[in-house]
Order: sequence, then structure tokens, then C-alpha cells
Amino acid sequence: MSATLRRFAILATLTLLALLFTETLHASTRAQLTAPESMLLQSANRDRAAARLAPLQWDIALAAAAQAHAVRMAQHNNLSHQFPGEPPIQDRARQAGAHFGLIAENVAEGPSVLGLHTQWMNSAPHRANLLDPELNAVGIAVVKSGNVLFAVEDFSASVPEMSFDSQERQIAAHLAARGLHIADATEDARKTCEMDRGWSGQRPAVILRYETGDLSRLPADVEDKLQSGKFKSAAVGACEAADAVDFVRYRIAILLYRPELAVRAHFILK
Repeated sequence: MSATLRRFAILATLTLLALLFTETLHASTRAQLTAPESMLLQSANRDRAAARLAPLQWDIALAAAAQAHAVRMAQHNNLSHQFPGEPPIQDRARQAGAHFGLIAENVAEGPSVLGLHTQWMNSAPHRANLLDPELNAVGIAVVKSGNVLFAVEDFSASVPEMSFDSQERQIAAHLAARGLHIADATEDARKTCEMDRGWSGQRPAVILRYETGDLSRLPADVEDKLQSGKFKSAAVGACEAADAVDFVRYRIAILLYRPELAVRAHFILK
């Protein structure tokens, strides 16, 4: 065999091995619910449906965090939310890739899957996690050690990753739905968002700064300001939330302008 053909054969073999390795890696990281995990998920959503709550959505990252902790419980043959040397739940979930504004955890051990769910539903704090309307995602893991099942349910209020533009558009939509014109002053609003006090650009009548894990609604104090009817236009800016390490938080600044500035804002939009 010529040197050229030999090099080609080696290259082809390496390429094939790389493809096989990639497929194996993808298969190993693909989320597959085991029968016990599926039973616990179905039981949880059945009880949530009975309470007229939205079902929990399966979260791959939370499942990975739950699996690692369930293995630790089985190794220690004990229940705990944090073993020595182990990060707390919010760090474990974040390191696994979860994004959330709230997080909670149920742990249990027992001989049967349905018995685990019964334990949780008969315990007030565990039942509260299962039926919490603010929690919308879950990852579940069950590890068997001898005749004992160790189970973990990691819940969260899942928060999507959003650019500043997306955050601003969502808040602007809320304001527009309440009759406000959206002024072309996003950069001023973003700079104002980064400040603890003061403002950038033209002076607004009111500055509202807040942090939240839920952009689907406006905070109550913002709603109160808008219901006064004193403001006709607004600018929205988003920036990095301070100390938002473990929990995903959005920092928003809303600049409200009085009616005398509404005409200017209106013409800017046109």
C-alpha cells in the first residue's frame, strides 16, 4: 500500500472513530426517563391537575442535578439535602445548566415508587413543593441500593435566557398594552438601569428600577404608578442584575414621562 493510501486509511479510521465517539456521547447525555422517574412525574402532575395547576415540565439539567444527589444519598445510605463537601441545591442545579428564579427539592427513601410519592404528599413541606403554582419544571432521579429506593425531585421556576433586547421588548409590550407610547430612549434607559441613582438623557418624571425572575407581569408598584394616569410615554432599559449568581434575575429600569413629553415620544416613534 502506498504512503498516500496508508495516510488516507488512517484518516478515514480516525474520522469513523470520532463519529462513533460523538454518537456515544450524545446517547449518554440524552434525557431518558426511567420507569420509576416516569411514575413519579405522572403522579406529581396528576395531583397538580386535581389542584387545577399547570403540569411540571421535565428539565434535563434538573434531572442531572437530581441524579448526582440521589447517587450521593445511596452511597451515604442516608437522606440529606446537602452532604459534607457537596454544593447546595441552587449551586448543583446551576452547575448542571439550569436557569431558575426559584428552586426547591424533595428527597425520600422507601421500598416502592408509589410509596415515595405518598410520603411526599403526606408531608406538608414536600406537598407544598409538589403543588407550588410558581414552580413549573422538575428533574427526578431514583437510585436503588439493596432493597431501598433513594429519590430526589428538584423543582424550579424555570427562567429562559434572554438578551437585553428581548427583555426590553417584553416589558415594553406590557406598557404599550396599558396605553403608553414607547419612547426611543432605550440607551438612556439602559444606562439608567446600571445606576443606583440618577438618570441618563432627558429627565423622566419617574424612574422605576426593579429586579425580578418573572417578566410575564409587571410588579405591583409599577402597576400602581401606571394606574394613576399621569404618564403617557415610557422608555425601557435592561442591564445585569447585581449578585445574580445562583438565581436568574432580570434588572429593569422604566422611565416614565408626563403628558407634556408624550408628543415628543410620539414623533420619535414615527
